[in-house]
Amino acid sequence: MQTTITFDTIQEQHLPEVLDIYNHYVQHTTISFHTELQTLEQMREQILQVPERYRSYAILEQNNEAEEQSGQQLLGYILITRHKNKQAYDTTAEITVYLKPDQTGKGLGSQSLTFIEQAAVDSGFHTLVATVCTENENSIRLFERRGYEKCAHFREVGRKFDRWLDIASYQKIIGKQEE
Repeated sequence: MQTTITFDTIQEQHLPEVLDIYNHYVQHTTISFHTELQTLEQMREQILQVPERYRSYAILEQNNEAEEQSGQQLLGYILITRHKNKQAYDTTAEITVYLKPDQTGKGLGSQSLTFIEQAAVDSGFHTLVATVCTENENSIRLFERRGYEKCAHFREVGRKFDRWLDIASYQKIIGKQEE
């Protein structure tokens, strides 16, 4: 059976699985700094009730032999969100990739970054920022391999599982430089 990875705007029907993925990271890791499980309504607000240029995408595996929607399996999702709520930042977006735990280490993160970088360029963004807990070494390696440069390190800004956590921000300029 041959499969293809596709990306599609997250729809209402994706939300329960997206919520399950996210809540796994809330409950078991420091990848998310939420300490309480999120609800379907919170996820709906964060993903569906945003301006179009800040849309989120489902990472889907399509069974090429199946013509029907049921041939798709959600493997993860990508968020593109507002960096800061001030107009001068409107050319910068923050990106995040969440994969089902059994889908990590398979190259999906790199494929997702290729897709989201092009989607961000098409939406008029100039710079992308990814903020990562410094314990998340896999994500740090992914962003560094893809040309993101570390631009900030904040020490002990989060507390989860009875320990202090650092975050680091990585950025990549994806837009053309203006003369």
